[in-house]
Amino acid sequence: MCIPDPLQRIVTRFERAPKNLKVQALLHYSEKLPSLPADMLDDRGDLEQVHECQTPFFVATRVDPDGSVHLFFDAPPESPTVRGFAGILFEGLDGLSTREVLAVPPDFFSTMGLGEVVSPLRLRGMSAILARLQRQVRETSDRDESGRDRPGSRGG
Repeated sequence: MCIPDPLQRIVTRFERAPKNLKVQALLHYSEKLPSLPADMLDDRGDLEQVHECQTPFFVATRVDPDGSVHLFFDAPPESPTVRGFAGILFEGLDGLSTREVLAVPPDFFSTMGLGEVVSPLRLRGMSAILARLQRQVRETSDRDESGRDRPGSRGG
């Protein structure tokens, strides 16, 4: 397991940031989180709720035929911490290959120093978001283009 370069750059920035700037950086990522595309606003069926988060939070992934992963998150604006987590994951993983996304360790954020500024419960939420999106990517990559399970896959 390894952290892809775009996500590693974010991790390193947080590692080096003084404690008082970590919250500011998290808020910065919350503001960078893109809105859902119109098709997901109209039909929220692809969005999966992450129940481990303290606020209503939803995630969806799409995998292009070339294997690049696209991430979609829905979190209320009044939840800047979870939006910040989503912004970090979006900035660090969107557009990468399925292999790169699936290789991210579940505790990649442990060295970022976020435990100094947010509760352990919120950090568990970040871990749950990553686990959920990785599961979605894994399930999508286990299916062929016709939507059938690939031989040897566990299905979706």
